[in-house]
Amino acid sequence: MADTATKIPHNVERPKTTGREKLMEFHLDRDAPIPSPEDVDMKTFDILDPELWRRDAHWDFFKWMRDNDPVHYTPDSFAGPYWSVTLYDDVRDVDIDHKRFSSSWEYGGITLGAPFDDFELPMFIAMDEPRHSEQRKTVQPAVAPNMLKEFEPLIRSRTQGLLDSLPVNEPFDWVDTVSIELTTMMLATLFDFPFEDRRKLTHWSDVATNPHNPDICPGGLDQWKQELMECLTTFMGIYQDRQSKPVKNDLMSLLAHGEKTKNMTPMELLGNVILLIVGGNDTTRNSMTASVHALNKWPDQFEKLKADPSLIPNMVSEVIRWQTPLAYMRRTALEDVEIRGKTIKKGEQVAMWYVSANRDGRFWDEDPYRLVIDRKQARNHIAFGFGIHRCVGNRLAELQLRILWEELLERFEHVEVLEEPERNAHSFVKGYTWMPVILHPKK
Repeated sequence: MADTATKIPHNVERPKTTGREKLMEFHLDRDAPIPSPEDVDMKTFDILDPELWRRDAHWDFFKWMRDNDPVHYTPDSFAGPYWSVTLYDDVRDVDIDHKRFSSSWEYGGITLGAPFDDFELPMFIAMDEPRHSEQRKTVQPAVAPNMLKEFEPLIRSRTQGLLDSLPVNEPFDWVDTVSIELTTMMLATLFDFPFEDRRKLTHWSDVATNPHNPDICPGGLDQWKQELMECLTTFMGIYQDRQSKPVKNDLMSLLAHGEKTKNMTPMELLGNVILLIVGGNDTTRNSMTASVHALNKWPDQFEKLKADPSLIPNMVSEVIRWQTPLAYMRRTALEDVEIRGKTIKKGEQVAMWYVSANRDGRFWDEDPYRLVIDRKQARNHIAFGFGIHRCVGNRLAELQLRILWEELLERFEHVEVLEEPERNAHSFVKGYTWMPVILHPKK
């Protein structure tokens, strides 16, 4: 790989971020040294600490839990007490056990912490049966195989156009210029949303998942609620407009005409819109960035890919495993459940740590911390979940990532990462906010 010590011009310098207030007194100060698991009291340690995620420094703590306390209880956090399930087999088992572990928003939904009393957002991923499947089936036609076949030439054309417009041999931010732009174009198509306003979609996605992040919501929860209400106003207008027109295969038309979704309350509409925006944005966007980052970390894998482009589909699965764009999903125990000798009591929060399961050496046959593009088990990753709540748009995410790399290999010798990327300070959406690169064309 090329030398990464390239001088970065001012326009792609590392962005300045706000020093957020700690959510808990015992959380790490910004840029404080990261302790080892042996240096802290793991009985009270909180893996949700945003600083661990901003600096990609959570790995040793998850390894300690897998090795020493794989069903781990945290008694105190900003999200309240919670259990961490960290081994691949246990995460899978909890995920498919929807009769004993609830996803319902009425118990708190899919993220750790209590919902805001005056701002609950019902959505189908945060519902139990039968409502979950009734609403999920309504939107499935938008990402059905026939639609993916229809989308493929459009995705390829847009990807080709964007890549051909990029600067060559000069730095730019991959996250904003490529990952967000390609993802946002697809989101606009899925929603049949005004194309010129498509950046509103990723902005609302960022707002929805970052109520405590001063770089996104400097006005705190008041701003967070205000911006989501603006999102609701926009989509309520679209929803009502689609109800007056014949049904089509875009998400808003399907919701507007679906037997179980045509009479949703405003907050239920907002919840489902946010779910579909975040789901369509974060997995694809952060995997696109992760693919470039990982192939820079392991140049032997990039050389292997260039030598055999037929590995791209498997590489896509491996990148999604390696990145795990959503670090966890939360469940609530509906009855007392024992896992590995620990009793999770009825009503307690459980975090299924996908990010830990995807590094569990008990399951993976090769070093799970490395990107291995021809890994035989790659498609067994748990980043999309298991069971009835498995990501509804997973095939579309894979399609977009596959096409991106098919077109990149046609044009460029190397996508060089210039500096360590900036990451989300977030334990749920595990992603990137900035990554400077240089494109080196084929000779």
